[in-house]
Amino acid sequence: MSAQPDLPLDAIRARFAHVAECPFSGPRIFFENAGGAFTLKSVIETSARFAAIPDNQGRDNDASRALGEIIAKARADMAMFFNAPEGRFFVGESGTELCFRLIRTAVVGSAPGGSVIGSSIEHPASRSAAQHWSGITGKRYISVPHDDATGQVTAEGYAALMTPDVRLATILHTSPVTGIANDVAAISAAIRDVAPGTFIFVDGIQHACHGQIDIASYDIDGYVISPYKVFSRHGYGIAWASDRLTALPIETLKDSPSGNWEMGTRDTGAYATFSDVVNYFDWLGGEVSDASDRRARIEAAGAAIHAHEESLTRALIEGTGNLPGLAELPGVTIIGGHDNPHREGLVTFALRDMPAEQIVDHLNAQGIRTHIRRADHYSGNILTPLGLEAAVRVSLCHYNTRDEVSALLAAMKELAA
Repeated sequence: MSAQPDLPLDAIRARFAHVAECPFSGPRIFFENAGGAFTLKSVIETSARFAAIPDNQGRDNDASRALGEIIAKARADMAMFFNAPEGRFFVGESGTELCFRLIRTAVVGSAPGGSVIGSSIEHPASRSAAQHWSGITGKRYISVPHDDATGQVTAEGYAALMTPDVRLATILHTSPVTGIANDVAAISAAIRDVAPGTFIFVDGIQHACHGQIDIASYDIDGYVISPYKVFSRHGYGIAWASDRLTALPIETLKDSPSGNWEMGTRDTGAYATFSDVVNYFDWLGGEVSDASDRRARIEAAGAAIHAHEESLTRALIEGTGNLPGLAELPGVTIIGGHDNPHREGLVTFALRDMPAEQIVDHLNAQGIRTHIRRADHYSGNILTPLGLEAAVRVSLCHYNTRDEVSALLAAMKELAA
């Protein structure tokens, strides 16, 4: 297999806002991408342009028709990016809100009785929704345990607890705490082997920025992302729903068009900004490959992103130059293990004799932005079994550089000394 080409980092970083400097605190290195990635400059321009337009969709005038065409184009761009030739795309309040809505629709609209299955690795956006609505409808909730050592849940884990009466299964694509991706296609196949007609929902919020989504290969019914984590902005989420999920009784206005998931007037600018995101992946794919097909360029961008982020996380864990990696620090725990091929641009670690808060504060004082994860309702499912009250999350993205990783390792070396 040929090596992946190097990313054109200068050209990439030029397309994003506030790459090297926080507008409030000044120069900094940004390793908090799992909390919200950098925003494309084109997204900022598009947001401002559409915020100024007073017209709504569905009117008999040129502006309204133009807005409708922009939304239609954005949905086509979404279908290309997600590789979803069927089903429907729509936007909502946030990724979490859309997780709840799709899960609620599947649990309430499926046959009475039965059960709902999910895993202990999941973010509460899907796990809380599944547990809440299974309780409301009297469906048993089945929890598949994840592997504490790898930070992953497997197809075999689901298969061991599956029953034919499962009405809904939820899957986390990538964990925002461990950074480890789960094999959605294999888990989906294991679920359908036992319960072919079940609805399958995937939380893709953490996975999306890595550019490797392939809904056509998953055999699922719902997929949700949060665009602010994939170079767009806050204020909306994106959902994909299969035709069979849309055929359930969905919440909509009485006598409105069939299959209309959206309630109220949507922001055309939200749709348009995701076209900016897809255009960015298309551009990047053209920089790292000779592909002439748009989907092939998106796939090439995803492969190059993965290779670059893998190189950065390996340097972070193993060290670079004369700087020791995180794995060499005394008393270190790296969530998901030191050498995990399923890691996606994120390393969460703890030191036995140093509180996570102290580490985050020290790095922040050095102009390096990271994040503390505590054993709370967001991360306790992962940290508590490991005996950790808190850990430090370093979340990278493809626009980060090896020099930035070196700066973090130098700060950690100073702290350890």
